[in-house]
Amino acid sequence: MEPRSDGPQRSDAQRNRERILEVALVELSRSVDVPMSVIAKKAGVGQGTLYRNFPNREALILEVYRHEVQQLTDRAAELLKTREPDQALRAWMDRLARFIMAKTGLADALRQAAVATGGPEPSGYSLVVESIELLLNANHEAGTIRPGVTADDFLLAIAGIWQIDIRGDWHAQVTRLLDLIMDGLRAGAPGRG
Repeated sequence: MEPRSDGPQRSDAQRNRERILEVALVELSRSVDVPMSVIAKKAGVGQGTLYRNFPNREALILEVYRHEVQQLTDRAAELLKTREPDQALRAWMDRLARFIMAKTGLADALRQAAVATGGPEPSGYSLVVESIELLLNANHEAGTIRPGVTADDFLLAIAGIWQIDIRGDWHAQVTRLLDLIMDGLRAGAPGRG
């Protein structure tokens, strides 16, 4: 069942929805069995508001994931408008790492939602690849990364992120890994002096 969408939401309703999604991401990453009432309480909304937006746990879980994918993919174009291509790519890599950590935390919840709805686990893979290609193309045009790097190359290079334990201080490890990858992408770039 899809979340209700009777047209544009009032700004307070939109803020409530966003807050529910933020809290649900954190809480569902910690425990797939977190009660919906806990999510509502921590989001500062009543259960009626929660269920008006998300009629059941599965709808909430799937929307949390869809929302995260959308934020990640939208961020690529936003960054390219305000930063140099290599800086945009590096900043987006940080956002990608947060997305990967969230997806890792949500893995059990996503599997349960897929079973309950009878559908496959949501992927978002093609949207993420499109964002990677957008960023890489901008960097190739600017000469800020080595020529010929493909989205597949990039995904293979960042695959180590999946090995990092999300229960520890993952941020420091991810930052170091992504800095190393970015240094490698910049090596041999034609536009670098």
